[in-house]
Amino acid sequence: MNRREFVSRLTAAAAFAGVAPLAEAAEGRRVALVIGNGAYRNVPALPNPPNDASDIAAALKRLGFAVSLATNASFDAMRRGLIALGRDAAGADMAAVYFAGHGMEINGENWLIPVDAELKRDTDAANEAVNLQSVMLQVSSTTSLGLVILDACRNNPFAAKMSRSIATRAATTSGLGRIEPVGNVLVAYAARDGTTALDGDARNSPFAAALLRNIEVPGVEVTFMFRNVRDDVMEATRNEQQPFVYGSLSRKAIYLAGRPPAGAEGAAPPSPLPAAVSPAPPPTPASPTIDPALVGTWEIMVPSGRGQSRWIWQIMGDGTYKFHAEPQRSARSHEGTITAANGRWTLHASRGLSGYSDGGAYEIRDALAVITGKLGTGAWKRSAD
Repeated sequence: MNRREFVSRLTAAAAFAGVAPLAEAAEGRRVALVIGNGAYRNVPALPNPPNDASDIAAALKRLGFAVSLATNASFDAMRRGLIALGRDAAGADMAAVYFAGHGMEINGENWLIPVDAELKRDTDAANEAVNLQSVMLQVSSTTSLGLVILDACRNNPFAAKMSRSIATRAATTSGLGRIEPVGNVLVAYAARDGTTALDGDARNSPFAAALLRNIEVPGVEVTFMFRNVRDDVMEATRNEQQPFVYGSLSRKAIYLAGRPPAGAEGAAPPSPLPAAVSPAPPPTPASPTIDPALVGTWEIMVPSGRGQSRWIWQIMGDGTYKFHAEPQRSARSHEGTITAANGRWTLHASRGLSGYSDGGAYEIRDALAVITGKLGTGAWKRSAD
């Protein structure tokens, strides 16, 4: 069952659920610099970074960010853009940098490569490339979150031809090196340190495509959003590429695309699981662990590449459930136990999905129910079945 694909298509349902529209989600000033470098002058071009940057910039604008977009940026253009961002970020609620293009590690330092770089020697990086440490510094003065997203871990042709001043000291490695951000800064790599990312054959790289599917889903806390991106990328690349996030935030929940519905914010970031809806007489006496309003059959129509499918939950008064989809290929049937009371629910599959469990909040609204859990928000309706 591809739950992440399902969640990414639930924006309309989430808006019904009381999540603010994306353009209104920002709680304070948000600024971003987006760079996509593909037309490198001294090594073969990368096809996707300009597309990735353009699409990410559009998504960030919808999330309330004031965005500066630079494609095929020179060293001077990148430097000026970062200086301007640092000024705008001071006192802002959030500041973000997205970079797609070439990046490399030299002697423990990570560098983002402009399109005009030559990098004939390792020592040229300080004068021809942008140090990742300086990028993190520019987003560190926000009140809530400084975010750096790097789709810059590709196989790097600069490294192969570079002359090294001291080979053992300044040897380059694949991808980017491990970092330790401080304060309220998160850094997301398309591929974890020491590994490389794929550029892909479609319009977007696998990482950018996953980010675009998840970044605008309402009610998902930012660290959980990156977990969803990780899983999507690993699925798309058959576990060849594993994104990784560096940094440690406080216990304060941070949302890029709006908070969960009222009453659900204390829950783990949202998910589309069971269903709930208007109070109706249960067919059997309900267990003390089941809200009588949830007993019955509930459904939701789920868009997919093959058309719409119908997902159906049967919740019984004895605390058990059954799930199936029509057509069956769209999601795996399963069953197990469920508890639901006082606006909170938990679920554990015993057949059909090994080790599957979830939990979150629910809120009944007339003929619909808003369900939140780990991965998103969904609105379900009572079925005639």
